[in-house]
Amino acid sequence: MDISEMLIYGVGLLAQLLFSARILIQWVTSERAGRVLSPASFWTTSMVASILLMAYGALRSDIVIVGGQLISYFIYLRNIKLKNVWDELAWPIRWGALLFPFVAVGWLLWSDTYSFSYIMEHSKISGALIAWGGAGQLIFTLRFVYQWWYSERLQESVIPIGFWVISLVGSLMIMSYAVLRLDPVLFLGQIFGVAAYTRNFMLGLREARSAPEHSTPN
Repeated sequence: MDISEMLIYGVGLLAQLLFSARILIQWVTSERAGRVLSPASFWTTSMVASILLMAYGALRSDIVIVGGQLISYFIYLRNIKLKNVWDELAWPIRWGALLFPFVAVGWLLWSDTYSFSYIMEHSKISGALIAWGGAGQLIFTLRFVYQWWYSERLQESVIPIGFWVISLVGSLMIMSYAVLRLDPVLFLGQIFGVAAYTRNFMLGLREARSAPEHSTPN
């Protein structure tokens, strides 16, 4: 492995470390409160980690990774807005955050080295594996679509119990894709998440049983 490959893997590992850190922060905060919480730090850390993971995916010519981040990334931004943090950020940060996904997609699809046609012609990944990994990323992304829909109904950033169920299914699919893809970054990034998703699901169940009238929005 040369220096450039080490740097690329370093970016990916840092992204996964931040993703794990956001779950840890959310987990500890929820454990202390005895119920599932949605702290602002969860969403700001998610934004930074997603930027790094999209950069990793573009540099590794992995359309599954970049594509899997696009929808959830903008949901992170929406939750930051709901938490009243977005307007507190400096305008260069806000504009950079909004434009970065388009830059990553442009790099992946239209650069001479990482064009879409090049990826499809020279990829060592089979079509079936791409489909499986894409399905895992789609399910993983749908958790945030569900969370977004749920929060918009309440006009408050919350994390419902269904979020953790979808997270578990998507995470296990991505882990299997990572094994077949021989991608240690993706695999390591999901291990901690599976434990945290399971624990949050248990906390959500306990909260729903103790206060069923608050388990769904009016």
